[in-house]
Amino acid sequence: VQLQASGGGLVQAGGSLRLSCKASQLTFSAYVMGWFRQAPGKEREFVAAITWTGSSKYYADSVKGRLTISRDNAKNALYLQMNSLKPEDTAVYYCAAAVRWLVRRDEYDYWGQGTQVTVSS
Repeated sequence: VQLQASGGGLVQAGGSLRLSCKASQLTFSAYVMGWFRQAPGKEREFVAAITWTGSSKYYADSVKGRLTISRDNAKNALYLQMNSLKPEDTAVYYCAAAVRWLVRRDEYDYWGQGTQVTVSS
């Protein structure tokens, strides 16, 4: 199983980025997908999750209204549209797959390698 995250980069505050996560050797539609992030010196934290068909989404309060999670099961792909970015969004962003909905971080089954997002002020 491989989850390949991409799309990170350096952006000014107020700018936008779109992260992608491509899954391989995984029955993608059988998994809830999530995005997490980890800033230097901090624990990895939940950002957003989306159900198997994309019918429901759940966000951390800190990103509501600015970040949007979506998926395309035909392409085995997960996305995170990031708008109105703030310096505090700077982190390595990870995609992850879980069998069940809204489980703890340690209950996610598979993790991608992460992509760096840096927001300058």
